[in-house]
Amino acid sequence: MDLDEIRDPKSRLSHSEFGRLGRIGSMGEVNGKWGKIGVTLPPNGFTKDIEACGIAGLINTNGKTENGKRVIDMITTMTDRENGLGAGYACYGLFPDLADSFCIQLLLDDEEAKENVEEFFKRKANIVKDEEVFKKPVRGMKGPYPLIWRFFLDVPEEVISASPHIESEDDYIVDCVMNINEKINGAFCMSSGKNMAVFKGNGWSHEIAEFYDLAERYNGYMWLAHSRFPTNTPGWWGGAHPFNILDWSLCHNGEITSYGTNKRYVEMWGYKCTLLTDSEVVTYLWDLLCRRHGLPKLIATMALAPRYFDDIALLPEDQKKIATELRMTYGRAMVNGPFSILVGTNRPNPSMIALTDRKKLRPMIAAISEDENTVYASSEECAIRRVGDAKEVWAPVTGNPVIAQLYRGLVWRGTEKQFEGKKIKLEV
Repeated sequence: MDLDEIRDPKSRLSHSEFGRLGRIGSMGEVNGKWGKIGVTLPPNGFTKDIEACGIAGLINTNGKTENGKRVIDMITTMTDRENGLGAGYACYGLFPDLADSFCIQLLLDDEEAKENVEEFFKRKANIVKDEEVFKKPVRGMKGPYPLIWRFFLDVPEEVISASPHIESEDDYIVDCVMNINEKINGAFCMSSGKNMAVFKGNGWSHEIAEFYDLAERYNGYMWLAHSRFPTNTPGWWGGAHPFNILDWSLCHNGEITSYGTNKRYVEMWGYKCTLLTDSEVVTYLWDLLCRRHGLPKLIATMALAPRYFDDIALLPEDQKKIATELRMTYGRAMVNGPFSILVGTNRPNPSMIALTDRKKLRPMIAAISEDENTVYASSEECAIRRVGDAKEVWAPVTGNPVIAQLYRGLVWRGTEKQFEGKKIKLEV
């Protein structure tokens, strides 16, 4: 079957339902931006489908790269957590020859949208390379399919110095992504980091993997995977996980009840929330706390999933002060509700982070391989047992992260006391 035929919204429709914007595949408008409903625009008004989510990930801390077969096996083991309306993957370390350039991977309605994005990038940065992302028809996977393209960009120093509100090339790329997602018709950024990319769409996890040929075409030292689509919102291509900004990619299982507070907080810092989902906001929180505010990853998790005040009262005085200050400073960044998240990042050191809420209302399992070179995380132990020679499998403590880093191995198990062995002080 020809991909251009599948892209035609009249050829195959993903659902027979209508939302107030119209049928999936037809043109619609959200907040002044036009695009194909269910492809580059969320299908507002469609019936939501509440189910569980599947999360899986691995990092080879010795730097060994591998294709996506193992992470595909992990996520497809948990079929009961899927509904066929959304899945996605993130791969890190897959563009070593272009590792210093930002890779902007986009969902596009058509060639016109691609040309508009290209003209935008020509005004904003240096295009090192651009190419269509490989994809192939998958039997049973419903269209319409978007046009998927990637641009590799370098940011000239002069454009940063000419922008008074921009402090770094990272800020500059974030600003470009926000502009595309908010203003360029028929265009949506799936990912925008260096030496990484997100591959996602509307379908089952095995369909999305086959669609992008992830089992053979790409190699990386870290893979993340997610099945299903955002809680409380309809399934659409841009709304599938992982969510991404720069090198931060996030897979989320659960529901963020603090979404309104968190959304207003990140918007105060210049982020534009256009995807209508809580998972987008949590991704921006990681970028804000770690990259812009400079918090170590462990401390950022203590801000996102802080201790209860009753527990803080039992800490030694110096630790009590730090924990209290974190809650006071980042009260609006605190993530409430049942959740487990899997986070990947490339800088300043490539890391995989697994974190649950303070009551662990959503599952998360971690493991390390026999040779201690691979760390796994998943919603269920079966996913890890299927692909790994696990030396040890454990469940991290509520609100306590598992952190694994490239060339450093497992640096935090999620079972230690969070202040244990850490010299932390407040600076005013």
